[in-house]
Amino acid sequence: MHEDSPMSPPASDSSDPLLRRIAEALERLAPAAPGKPDFDAAEAFVWRAEKGTLAPVAKVNRVDISLLRGVDRVRDLLVENTERFARGLPANNALLWGARGMGKSSLVKAAQAAINRRPGVDGKLKLVEIHREDIEGLPALMSMLRESPYRFIVFCDDLSFDAGDASYKSLKAALEGGVEGRPANVLFYATSNRRHLLSREMMENERSSAINPGEAVEEKVSLSDRFGLWLGFHHCSQDDYLAMVHGYAKHYGLDAPAETIERDALEWATTRGSRSGRTAWQFTQDLAGRLGKPLVAAT
Repeated sequence: MHEDSPMSPPASDSSDPLLRRIAEALERLAPAAPGKPDFDAAEAFVWRAEKGTLAPVAKVNRVDISLLRGVDRVRDLLVENTERFARGLPANNALLWGARGMGKSSLVKAAQAAINRRPGVDGKLKLVEIHREDIEGLPALMSMLRESPYRFIVFCDDLSFDAGDASYKSLKAALEGGVEGRPANVLFYATSNRRHLLSREMMENERSSAINPGEAVEEKVSLSDRFGLWLGFHHCSQDDYLAMVHGYAKHYGLDAPAETIERDALEWATTRGSRSGRTAWQFTQDLAGRLGKPLVAAT
């Protein structure tokens, strides 16, 4: 066809501006490749799986490790494991399981903060929280952390799996079973009310529907075996509960007669049908409010 043929497209196609606007709109909609996280920005981060990024946490919601009472044995075991890891020594993934409100997640956050302040660690231990619903993104997170000079505790609070939930396979692969394996600078801590992370209904369903029930259940129970350190939390005694209350009262300078604090604290626990660290903290907030004092650590 000749260049000047009437059928040749005009030199300036009227659709060009429209196409250009469409292309620019698509570029704006396309997610930008996530940049490398700035691990100097904070000592704790939250994994945003939908964006593939780590959001720094300016102020971590935690209590001082000295305020965690009634869990001395598991506290010492977790602190020792965490310090070994922070210093580049072998350490285990940890599963903190058991009674609600006994300080499982509080202990993880407090242990990381306590170890981070010790000489030789000096802030090199970072805490990364991953939400339960984002567990399938765990392999991508670990790949992001693998090349960093820092050491990381990846932490999932209230981890458990129900019937039909296959994301536990991603957790198994990320912890030990994948081709790359868990990065040497990453440790995984989880809390759960279930020792085996699976509901009884889920395990019974597997038994009833599998060709080989024993093997089907064993494959799911083996998830807990990826955690070398199992730490059990149980309901506390009255003495431990009152020790928690007095510890909080002293720490925050809540001046009231010891007998009054104990009487009110026991009544508070009775009305809730539970003695636990969470109950002690809730009572402390009520006590501080009644005394008209903010919860600021006493100097």
